[in-house]
Parts: sequence; C-alpha cells; structure tokens
Amino acid sequence: MRHAGWALLLAWVSVSAARAEEVLVFAAASTTDALQVLAPAFQQVSGHRVRFAFGASSDLARQVVAGAPADAFLSADEAKLDVVDRAGLVQAGSRVDLLSNRLVVVVPVKSAVKVAGPADLKGLKRVVLAEPAAVPAGVYAKAWLTKAGVWAEVAPRVVPAVDVRAALAAVEAGRADAGVVYATDAAQSKKVRVVFTVPEGDAPRIVYPAAALTQGKAPEGGLAFVRFLQTEEARKEFRRLGFLDASTANAASDAGVTGTEPGSSGGPGPLDAGMPRAVPASKSGAGTRKDAP
Repeated sequence: MRHAGWALLLAWVSVSAARAEEVLVFAAASTTDALQVLAPAFQQVSGHRVRFAFGASSDLARQVVAGAPADAFLSADEAKLDVVDRAGLVQAGSRVDLLSNRLVVVVPVKSAVKVAGPADLKGLKRVVLAEPAAVPAGVYAKAWLTKAGVWAEVAPRVVPAVDVRAALAAVEAGRADAGVVYATDAAQSKKVRVVFTVPEGDAPRIVYPAAALTQGKAPEGGLAFVRFLQTEEARKEFRRLGFLDASTANAASDAGVTGTEPGSSGGPGPLDAGMPRAVPASKSGAGTRKDAP
C-alpha cells in the first residue's frame, strides 16, 4: 500500500508539472509595478510561470490582432480590448472590468509651476501626454481638456509620448513643464510632484478591463491569470498602489474618449523619453521594455 501511495503521488506531481505553462501577459504600462509584485504569488498558487510585455495598450492591442501569441491582456481602456474582442481573440466569458484610476497633473519636483485647473496648462511651454490620438492615458487627458474647453489652446503645447511611463519620465527629466499621468504612476516617482488632481466628475470614465486570449500558447494559463487578478490578494496589491476598483469608475459621459488620427494633437512630434516599446520579459515576472515583436 505504501508503494502504491507513492506511485499515485508521483503520478499526480508528473501530471501537474505537465500542465504547468509559461503564460505571456500583455499589460498596460501603468500596471507594471503591481504585476511584477504579483507575479511570484501567481506562480506559487497556479504552478504557471509568467512573462510580461508592458507598453501602450494601443500598441499591445495591435500586436495581438497581428498575431502576437499573448495569453492574456490587461488594457488601460475598454476600446483597446474591444478591438481584440471584435477580432474574435478573447476567450468567451473571460472578460472582466478590473480597475480604475485617476488623472493628475505633475511637474518636476523642484518646479515652481502652479496648476489650479486645466486653464493653467495654456500658459506652459511644453505639456507632455501619452499619445492623445491612441494611448489610453493620453486619450483620457485629451477628453478631460476637451470637456474643460481648453484643448484647442493646449494642443499646440502638447508633446506626445509613447506611453504614460514615458510621459512621466519626460517630466522627471525636466523635458516638459508639466504632464498629465495616472495618479498611480505619479505615486511611484520621487522626481515629480502632483499639482492638480482631476476631479472625478470632470474626468472621463477610466476602466482597465482584462481578458484571456485564444491564440497564445497557454490559453488555460491565461485564463488562470485573469482569474488570479480578481482575487483579494491581487486586489489588495492594486489598492496599495493607488488603483481603484472598476466599480468605482464614474458614470460620466465618455464623449471624446476615442482615439483620433495621429498628429491631431497639433503639438511637436512624439517624445520617446527613453522608454522603448515592449516585448516579453526574459525572466519570469520581470517585465522589460524592448522592441516589440
């Protein structure tokens, strides 16, 4: 009986090992810190390894539709996941609205610039946003400024960045007078200070949806990851970093929260801010940013 018991245990371990997969997750740049912290916990509870590709949700969505073998996608807005969904690449029943966020205006930590509202951005020389024609953080920022009636005057001062982390980096380096980023990104930096928080009623509805995808190499692992993101352990980490639950997202009109044609910002050309595009990390849970596949 003892030998039989060991045989059954070894068989179970072998089957479990065989089912363990390496899960490739595409995720919005603003979720980098949270997901890297959560990666070991996911691996421990699921047995799956995880790699991340962090970047602008617009770029990641295009890569998925073009055939990139992602197993799960955490987008910074609904529209980008909608593109993937319409292409038939989302596992049925796996999509969930997960998180929300806030927009803030940041300046270099030693800057004397004061911003009491959107109109004050008109008096600045350079205002950096994630690309307002496509990248969620920039699209949200443009929608806010449009609703406030100042976009036409701020647009010539806008310097678009490849994603929200690049926008933050530009302000940190003093290459812009101010930037509009997520509150969660600003909270991770000691080189900027928040000078204005966009009131909830003035901001567009910010939602981060997640879904498991169909064309990756580990679809079951992708589904397991999306389920893990909904656990209390994962939500606790997101809350610690300042994210809000999607259920708290305001119900304000989303008018203007759609991408426009590239170059419509009216400002200078794209600002990379030293933040290259994303590909999967080379090690489990360690996200890197290199040229996208």
